[in-house]
Amino acid sequence: MSIVTTHSAPPGRLREFWTYFSENRGAVIGLWLFGILLALAILAPVIAPHSPITQYRDALLQPPVWQEGGSWRFVLGTDPTGRDMLSRLLYGARFSFFIGLVVVAIAATGGILIGLIAGFARGWVDTLIMRVMDIILAFPSLLLALVLVAVLGPSLLNAMIAIAIVLQPHYVRLTRAAVMGELPKEYVTAARVAGAGRLRLMFRTVLPNCMAPIIVQGALSFSTAILDAAALGFLGMGAQPPTPEWGTMLAESREFIQRAWWVVTLPGLAILITVLAINLMGDGLRDALDPKLKRS
Repeated sequence: MSIVTTHSAPPGRLREFWTYFSENRGAVIGLWLFGILLALAILAPVIAPHSPITQYRDALLQPPVWQEGGSWRFVLGTDPTGRDMLSRLLYGARFSFFIGLVVVAIAATGGILIGLIAGFARGWVDTLIMRVMDIILAFPSLLLALVLVAVLGPSLLNAMIAIAIVLQPHYVRLTRAAVMGELPKEYVTAARVAGAGRLRLMFRTVLPNCMAPIIVQGALSFSTAILDAAALGFLGMGAQPPTPEWGTMLAESREFIQRAWWVVTLPGLAILITVLAINLMGDGLRDALDPKLKRS
């Protein structure tokens, strides 16, 4: 009987998760949009009709196919240097998802580790860590990221590092609060009585029970990372031309907004749809993973 129970539990939990998640129609729509965008990003080298950096000097600022002067050669038109907009948008999705993954991985790994230390250590260690986090949170996030990139030097890698540092305090505070809520519970006391060491208590006993709010924060940080990277790219402090990153595409084309609307509107729509999809999905994750929000 114990073997059957062990194998049937995970599907039951997944079914319960999907039940609560699917009750939020916006979250389901966000999940579908996220899946489509992720598939387009992965398949960009296959479905992109042109190289994202190849310039076609005979087709500068060519409009989209449905507008007068457009052609099926460049379905979404071209930018001021004659590069295909569709190809650049598809490859831009790859950069945006890559930025989100790297930033969340760095911020979450460091934030969870520091939060665990603060939650278990208490005393002056906890106080010191939280005051440092408070200082970081006192600065506007984009301004702090901008200063860090200015110190490190403008590049996509440095932009990701700066955004990860800015987002890390959220994980620290969230992990610490979750740890402090779990420590007084009976299962932690039982693990201590059984002889579990400090590291086992931190990573095997307490941390798995703190993951629900951290997963939700990860989804929201993913969209924040994409937005901040686009903002830094727009300001010339993130990805550098000719990298097909959406914020950089906006920066390169802003002077043509009145006579070539597509060069600014399309990257802006790509950022809007991606961030909206991730935020909708994060809202559904919160509903499904937070026991206080679950409805009977």
